[in-house]
Amino acid sequence: MRVGLLTREYPPDVYGGAGVHVEFLARELAALVDLDVHCWGEASGADAGGVLRHRPWAALDGANDALRTFSVDLAMAAALEGRELVHSHTWYANLGGHLAKLQHGVPHVVTAHSLEPLRPWKAEQLGGGYALSSWAERTAVEAADAVIAVSGAMREDILGCYPALDKDRVHVVHNGIDTRLYRPDPATDTLDRLGIDRSRPYVLFVGRITRQKGVPHLLRAVRHIDPSVQVVLCAGAPDTPQIDREFRDLFAELSRDREGVHWIPQMLPRPEVIQLLTHAAVFACPSVYEPLGIVNLEAMACGTPVVASRVGGIPEVVADGETGVLVTVDDDFEAGLARALDSVIGDPEAARRMGEAGRERAVGEFGWDAVARRTVRLYEEVLSAGRS
Repeated sequence: MRVGLLTREYPPDVYGGAGVHVEFLARELAALVDLDVHCWGEASGADAGGVLRHRPWAALDGANDALRTFSVDLAMAAALEGRELVHSHTWYANLGGHLAKLQHGVPHVVTAHSLEPLRPWKAEQLGGGYALSSWAERTAVEAADAVIAVSGAMREDILGCYPALDKDRVHVVHNGIDTRLYRPDPATDTLDRLGIDRSRPYVLFVGRITRQKGVPHLLRAVRHIDPSVQVVLCAGAPDTPQIDREFRDLFAELSRDREGVHWIPQMLPRPEVIQLLTHAAVFACPSVYEPLGIVNLEAMACGTPVVASRVGGIPEVVADGETGVLVTVDDDFEAGLARALDSVIGDPEAARRMGEAGRERAVGEFGWDAVARRTVRLYEEVLSAGRS
C-alpha cells in the first residue's frame, strides 16, 4: 500500500504533540506500508528513508503564515503522484491532502489533533490567517474519506464543529507512547546541569507558551503551593509577543516571591526531558483545551503522577485518583490546581502508587504498534470502500 503522510512537524523539527504523534506513527507505519512522509523543512528535497521536505515559497517570505502554509500544501499535493492514499495531520497539511485527493483521485484520511473553531485565540497569532486556517480545515475534514479523532472527546468535538460530516466517517484511534523509550531514568546529570536541587521536590511543566496549554494559570497557581517545592518550566515557542510578555512577567513575579523557580526556554533533547519527567514529584498539565495530551502519557510512562485539567481527552488518559488528579476548569481552577499539586506532593506514598499505576496504564493501553495497526486497518477499509 503506497501511502503519503503529510505533516508540518517531523524530526528534527518537532515542537508539539502532533509532531510527536507523526514521528512515532511514521516509524511504525513504515514496517507495514510503503510510506513517504511530506513535511516542512528549510532544505527542500528528499531525505533518505522516504522523507520529502518542502519549504514555503520564497515569493511569500514575509507574508501571512496561512498563505505560506498553502504554498507548502500545493508543493506537497504536486509531489504525491503515485500514492494510493494520503493522510494529513493538522490544518498545516490538511489542504495538501485535500488537493491531492482531487488532483490524483485518491482517498484522503485526516487526523484531527485539535480544531480551529475551538481555538479562537489563534486569531492573535494568525490575524486574518485564522479565517484561512479555519477554511482549510473545514474543507478538508468535510470532504475526507475518513477522519481520525485522537480521543472519544475529540470525536464529539469534530461532530459538533462539523455537523455536515457523516458520523460513520469519524473513527477514534488514541495517541500512543513508546514505553521502551519513555521509561524511568535514574540518572541525575541533567538535573545537576540545570541547577535543580535534588533534595527538594519539584513540579514540572513541559509545553509551548500558548493560551491552549494554560501555563499562565499554572504560574499563578504555584504561588500558593508549599514554598519548599521547586517549579521547573520547560516552556518555549510562544505563539505571540503578547503571551510571551505575559509569561515573562508572571515568571519574574513568581521568581521574586519564591526560590527554586527554573525556566528552560530552549528545546531539550528527549533523553533530558525523560530524566526531568522521571524525577518530578508531579507533572502539571493545566491545558484549557486538549484533545488528548501526549505529554501526560510521557509523564505516566516515566512513572510520574499527573495533575491535569479535566478537559477534552485528558480524562481518557489520566485516571482520576489512580494515575493522577484531575482539576475542573472553572472560576476556582487555579486554586484547584494548587490544592491538587499540594495533595500529591504532600503524600509521597500515594504519589508513588499513582506513578506506578500510570506506567502500567501507558504500557498496557497506549502502544504505538497497536495505533499503527489500527490505522492501517482503517486505510484498508477506506481503499476497499473506494473500489466497491
